[in-house]
Amino acid sequence: MGAFTSVKRSTEKVSQPSSADWANPAVIGLMGFGMTTMLTGLNVAGYYPGGANLALALIWGGGAQFVAGWVALKKGNIFAGSAFTGYGAFWIALFLLSNPSVGLPATTNILGFWLVWTLFTLTFLLNAWKHGPGIFVVFLLLFIAYLLLDAIAAGATGITTASGWEIFLDGLVAWYVATGIEVEAHYGRKILPF
Repeated sequence: MGAFTSVKRSTEKVSQPSSADWANPAVIGLMGFGMTTMLTGLNVAGYYPGGANLALALIWGGGAQFVAGWVALKKGNIFAGSAFTGYGAFWIALFLLSNPSVGLPATTNILGFWLVWTLFTLTFLLNAWKHGPGIFVVFLLLFIAYLLLDAIAAGATGITTASGWEIFLDGLVAWYVATGIEVEAHYGRKILPF
């Protein structure tokens, strides 16, 4: 019988996969973060409509990252697990704040919202270097992005377009790191430095 047609008999013991059997969730988590962040950056810079990003924020940035976070926690990786779960929750919250149909006031220009995520990001930035220079750059750019969003929410003017491109760059770096991890998994060696 082929691999897709074989059937286990009910008397056979079925082993449960261990956390070591799970694939590295960093690829899906970083790609979910990267793509949603790039499109959000383009939106902030004025080149992409915000409403078009809402579904992506909920499903890809929020849901996929949240799942990646739980897989990372299952594998014992507290850094990736906490980061992916936390930023998955961020994208879901941003979706809710940006979508008037859910009944909340439709605004994302809330200083306190951005400030707490700046502090959350600082926690990961302080630990990011231990996870490689690519991850450090992702968190450094993300920390700068939140500082810029704090400034915009506080009323700063003239920095919106530059902030959008900085946010886009952060997403692009996250996508690059995810690509490096994916390529290494397939070729068995590091090809793209990350």
